[in-house]
Amino acid sequence: MLTRVAVAGVHGHGATHVRNVLRLADRARLVAIADPRPPTDLPTGVEVFGTLDQLLEATDVDVVIISTPIQTHVPLAELALRSGADVLLEKPPTASLAEFEQLSAVLAETGRVCQVGFQAQAAQATLHLAKIMAEGQLGEIRGISAIGKWVRTARYFDRAPWAGRRTLNGVPVVDGAVTNPLAHSTAAALLLDGSTGVHDIRSVETDLFRANGIESDDTSTVRITTTRGTPIVVAVTLCAIEHLDPTVIVHGSQGRAVLHYSTDTLVLPDGVHTFERADLLTNLLDHRADPAVPLYCPFAATGGFTRVVEAIRLAPEPAVIPDSFLRWEGEGPDRHPIVENVEHWIDRASDELALFSELRAPWI
Repeated sequence: MLTRVAVAGVHGHGATHVRNVLRLADRARLVAIADPRPPTDLPTGVEVFGTLDQLLEATDVDVVIISTPIQTHVPLAELALRSGADVLLEKPPTASLAEFEQLSAVLAETGRVCQVGFQAQAAQATLHLAKIMAEGQLGEIRGISAIGKWVRTARYFDRAPWAGRRTLNGVPVVDGAVTNPLAHSTAAALLLDGSTGVHDIRSVETDLFRANGIESDDTSTVRITTTRGTPIVVAVTLCAIEHLDPTVIVHGSQGRAVLHYSTDTLVLPDGVHTFERADLLTNLLDHRADPAVPLYCPFAATGGFTRVVEAIRLAPEPAVIPDSFLRWEGEGPDRHPIVENVEHWIDRASDELALFSELRAPWI
């Protein structure tokens, strides 16, 4: 029998989820979508609803995929779980530790499962690197760094009322560079260290800045110290000269490894290796068929990441980078700032496992 799947939020990345369900037509059937702006090109037979609660009242669903604004994740996931469905929840799963605990309690109460959309967790490159680290092939791990040098224009921040916000109408959003667009970097680094649980984090130091006229950070360093004693430094910007693949670097006493998680490529001391990536929805379907099949990214395994989100949520507002360190390019929706020499400071933060403030980056 085909698994009945519904998708809540079908624009942006939600459209990818719709296509993926249709691709898995031998195992799953897209029965309905929930979106206040429904598309016009859905296959025949797919029901359309304005809200998820309307959908669940009218339709029997086995799995709900939630790809909606961050601040709606928890209420919609709870709605789906209490209806008896399992959930594939886009990242970041929650905007606060309180929300994480709330949804954890609902999962325990309902007995349902939640897979989180951290795609790098399903990448064989990530899992292979975690394996060789555990085997000691890189020697003693001095630290892990996650690097992101991206470009985001005014169009990105204007796409939705919650974009670039720390809160919206009093509700936490925490849509910053570390917590949303480059969240995969942090999550992958925590997985490599074996520190995905909520109690696996000893401390989180934040160093948040912004060049754009937004509330949240767009150029930041964050240092996580895990209970294993591993320093993990996240050094990211949305204000780079050019858009580059994000990387996670493992610094070992016997060499270093560089994970390009968006291309499933792993650079090891012995050369470059390319790997396959599993599909998170397929994995969820496999788990539903046989609970002995583990989820790649169960909700509980995002607790460590949520501790980072919580630290950023509670941190002071990002400091504004002075205009003297910015160059603006583009016009209208394509306008975007470039932070002077930010790539150099990100590389230094990565190599030295240090914060921008410790390196005395010039815009501080």
